Amino acid sequence: MSRSWKVAVAGATGAVGNQMIRCLEERDFPVGQIKLLASARSLGRTLSFKGEPVPVEELKEDSFQGLEIALFSAGASTSQKFAPYAVQSGCVVIDNSSAFRMDPAIPLVVPECNPHRIPLGPGIIANPNCSTIQMVVALKPIHERVRIKRIIVATYQAVSGTGQKAVFELQNQIRDLGEGKEPQMNVYPYQIAYNCLPHIDVFLENDYTKEEMKMVNETRKILEDDSMRIAATTVRVPVFYGHSEAVYIETEKKITPQEVKDLLRGTPGVVVVDDVANKKYPLPLMAEGKDEVFVGRIREDISTEKGIAMWIVADNIRKGAATNAVQIAEIWSQRAAR
Repeated sequence: MSRSWKVAVAGATGAVGNQMIRCLEERDFPVGQIKLLASARSLGRTLSFKGEPVPVEELKEDSFQGLEIALFSAGASTSQKFAPYAVQSGCVVIDNSSAFRMDPAIPLVVPECNPHRIPLGPGIIANPNCSTIQMVVALKPIHERVRIKRIIVATYQAVSGTGQKAVFELQNQIRDLGEGKEPQMNVYPYQIAYNCLPHIDVFLENDYTKEEMKMVNETRKILEDDSMRIAATTVRVPVFYGHSEAVYIETEKKITPQEVKDLLRGTPGVVVVDDVANKKYPLPLMAEGKDEVFVGRIREDISTEKGIAMWIVADNIRKGAATNAVQIAEIWSQRAAR
């Protein structure tokens, strides 16, 4: 009989935290006890797990006593404060924030790419940025086959990546504009409805945004190649769920588009949708609510001799956050149970 685990979800009332709960249910993770944690503002709320009501408790320093796995979906400052307490209590922490991603001592894990980095015992495991996750899932097998020297990526990221307030802002702006009213901007500096904003997170001294540099640095860490040249432009678009990416790679050895398609068709977690003659290619609506990474428009990059271009789409709340964290927990728990 397989053992069950005592699990906490910190940030349970947020979009990602709620999806973590759903993923634990859907993937039938062996939960023996679950504790749902959030800020004091959520006290009195009740969420459901496998059809049973579970009261939301306030996240405190002693919340993790007697637990074994803690999934964190709160912000970086919350993770920095409370994750060490969870580890001290004996938990493995799988953290979705940016707090620990670039710490050399903490593994940054995408299960399809580097499961060997998942440690045994208590400690912190970082969940990468949503836009990074879907890209590396598609690129890892190519990198192993022919080594990727350079990546140029432009992302088209859904508003849900900013949180539920941004989803409401897009909904409200669409409604207001349809009624001839002036749209209100509270989350983004400009109107997001029917618009594109080439600005995700803060601008840094090099004029790239923090989101763009996350993709650069996290990709190098996950693929374990600091020599890889990477440049990113990240754009917020008026889509509710599902990030899309136009990715151009230059490889050390020549690989053909057909070889890439064949390689990716045999890659776990990847679905190739590439039949341009019949207008079949990945769409955000296709990926919404799913855990796979969808890849299409695979073709030669005609600007360089050893180049491939592709289009990558995934649900940013599921594979880009919650599902990836639960997949890490699955691998960790299987190893810890041995």
